[in-house]
Amino acid sequence: GDKKGIEEIAKFLTAGPLDPNVEVVVGVPAIYLDYAKGILPSNVAPAAQNCYKVPKGAFTGEISPAMLNDVGIKWVILGHSERRHVFGENDELVSDKVVHALESGLNVVACIGEKLEEREGGKTEEVVFHQTKAIADKIKDWSKVVIAYEPVWAIGTGKTATPDQAQDVHKKLREWMSKNISEQVAQETRIVYGGSVTGGNCKELAKAADI
Repeated sequence: GDKKGIEEIAKFLTAGPLDPNVEVVVGVPAIYLDYAKGILPSNVAPAAQNCYKVPKGAFTGEISPAMLNDVGIKWVILGHSERRHVFGENDELVSDKVVHALESGLNVVACIGEKLEEREGGKTEEVVFHQTKAIADKIKDWSKVVIAYEPVWAIGTGKTATPDQAQDVHKKLREWMSKNISEQVAQETRIVYGGSVTGGNCKELAKAADI
């Protein structure tokens, strides 16, 4: 978006009211992070939409967790479907980025999700488990990690996973985490759903036990 669009979102969030029991985070393009931070209400945290796996170096055009810390940003979104499928980021790179962001003290929204042909081919679980395992193999502390299940076929397409479809994947993810990480991590890690969520369907999705 642009400054005008960010101002409108900030006004909407400021007017609220926002549930005090909910942590609200908005993903902002890097060029506008400092600007957004200055106009968002204090109970809404801006997040970078991406960052790289090292603190500094010859990586022109990239931003690092060190830069985000320097301007007071505490959240970053990593592994979003567009990063994976438009910019070619694989599971290994995403997991390296998650590790470094956590080591730098950032909170991470780690995105996973399958493409349409993978869902239609019955590979949803295989894909999301593999993406989650890549991260789980490299981190010990899950306290600053939020998993975002974002089926690629339901992002910006107008298609939405039904609450039952979303809940089914979230439930299976928790079962996988319980078996492969720990029961505590499985119960305490927030798994959010993202894929054409609207004011009309969000309440139904939020009723699901594992979303």
